[in-house]
Amino acid sequence: MRDGNTPPALRCAAAVTVLGIAAVFGFVTVYALPVLLSGQGLAVLSWRWLPAAGQFGILPMVCGSVLLACSALLLGWPLALCLCGWMHGLGPARPARGLRQLVHGMAAVPTVVYGFVSVFLLVPLVRQTGQGSGLCWLSAALVLALLVLPTMVVIMDAALREQGRSLRLAGAALGLSPAQVFAHVMLPGARRWLITAGVFGFGRAVGDTLIPLMLAGNAPGVPASPFDALRTLTAHMALVMSTDAGSTAYHSLFAAGILLLAVSAGVSLAVRRLRGSGQDALPDAEWRP
Repeated sequence: MRDGNTPPALRCAAAVTVLGIAAVFGFVTVYALPVLLSGQGLAVLSWRWLPAAGQFGILPMVCGSVLLACSALLLGWPLALCLCGWMHGLGPARPARGLRQLVHGMAAVPTVVYGFVSVFLLVPLVRQTGQGSGLCWLSAALVLALLVLPTMVVIMDAALREQGRSLRLAGAALGLSPAQVFAHVMLPGARRWLITAGVFGFGRAVGDTLIPLMLAGNAPGVPASPFDALRTLTAHMALVMSTDAGSTAYHSLFAAGILLLAVSAGVSLAVRRLRGSGQDALPDAEWRP
């Protein structure tokens, strides 16, 4: 639709959305100013969080967020692709339909349920390895991978279903097996959509609060192994805001908020670029989470 033909209501909605995003950025920036103007702006970008000593470094939490989100993505993305392969010809049709319904049902489970069940089932198993309390990077990564799995599967499934409608019969006519059609025809054609699923999964993982808060141990340091505790930016903000208000440590959280908003904006721009580049963009009615 050309700009000249855009309905006024749509223009108004777009303007309100832009103003709302700008207001959020402005609000977070204003509350971060006490730290930035006090000469401690660079101190926020350090590796030590010791409020009693006047050290408010959030880089360990930034590192924790990146490590946890990337590890959850490395675990969840291949699993999502395997599940989609099962649903698109690599497995029996009836179990595949049941699997699709199960994945869609997982998306409706509250995050706190994943965390609560994991505290009593997964954490004791990790603790039995003798490598710590069980509240660690590994436990949080496993559950977070399970949490972002439905988001990625839904996007991949919609993309591969769209590919299968036009390519499955053509592949069968050429004598290709369902596995060959999936691996050599459908996956290359849906490459951009698979990347989009990964970008969405990363954004979902880096923005989650409850799973790292409940399972990661929340030690403000860089983990040396998967069995060490870590703290993410989101969990850090929740912990500090629940016990403090008005101090320098409190205002330093808004610098962390700026980073999270920047990550969210980057994910949105990446998805928009992937969706808009080329003619094989995702169908609007299919891919939206």
